[in-house]
Amino acid sequence: MPVIKLEFNDARLANRLFGPQNQHLKLLGERLGATVESRGNAVTISAPEGEEDRADLAAQVLGQLYAMLRSGKKLYPQDVDFACRILERQPTADLGEVFKEDVYAASGKRTVSPKSLNQRHYLDAIREHDLTFGIGPAGTGKTYLAVAMAVGALIRREVKRIVLTRPAVEAGEKLGFLPGDLAEKINPYLRPLYDALHDMLDFAKVQEYQENGVIEVAPLAFMRGRTLNDAFIILDEAQNTTPEQMKMFLTRLGFGSRAVVTGDVTQVDLPSNARSGLLHAREILAGVKGVRFVTFDEQDVVRHPLVGRIVRAYDKFENGER
Repeated sequence: MPVIKLEFNDARLANRLFGPQNQHLKLLGERLGATVESRGNAVTISAPEGEEDRADLAAQVLGQLYAMLRSGKKLYPQDVDFACRILERQPTADLGEVFKEDVYAASGKRTVSPKSLNQRHYLDAIREHDLTFGIGPAGTGKTYLAVAMAVGALIRREVKRIVLTRPAVEAGEKLGFLPGDLAEKINPYLRPLYDALHDMLDFAKVQEYQENGVIEVAPLAFMRGRTLNDAFIILDEAQNTTPEQMKMFLTRLGFGSRAVVTGDVTQVDLPSNARSGLLHAREILAGVKGVRFVTFDEQDVVRHPLVGRIVRAYDKFENGER
């Protein structure tokens, strides 16, 4: 069985690369089906006969992660899995470029960085275009990264406010049966947007921003008739808009503003006879200058690894595969 040997000069960085009690090496071996063992600053990698490419990939992952550590980046256990996914999909990828910068998300609270090539493309698209569509399954970071970009833009004073919105389609005509006033009835449908905000800003800061009108979280119906200038606007769950609602939202964009639209076209909750505004917009706006579409798939899922397997299982079932 061919064996690959690697030696890392910096003992301190090698220790971080290997992880506590070699946790990162164990994760790497399990992920790629290879045997990865350390001795001092050296690593030996082997794989079953006929699967030598697994060992080569493991060596490439370790080499690139070590280079990232040397450049000052931190390394977390989940980054090992992300690195494997990226290099499996695109062996020539440079992990340092993919993870090259953190998305600013308020002092000391949390840093957010891309974990896949598509996430990297998504962030670049948001920076470079006034209107970006992020389309893909749950767990791919579409909304989370958009909120992080919005918070960063607000802190850097590139925009004066953040507007987060989503349709409350699940409620439909049942809103009247829910307890409380209108705000209490629609808040459950806006909860995911609040969760992302509170992950990046202190709770008190979010409240202060909302009281001052700097951050607004509202259902899509509240956008009608408005023009939003100097704002970072995010429409979440856009697959549940009608074409008319989507057009209404897109025409709210004012001077100095940028918008991000996110959705999963496989989870449309509209009535069966209604067309999704997200699908409609993708047909109409493809190729329009200033608009960018970024599509995610299960390889971009950054939640628990089981989420990616669930997405693949459902895809197979829906395609008639077993």
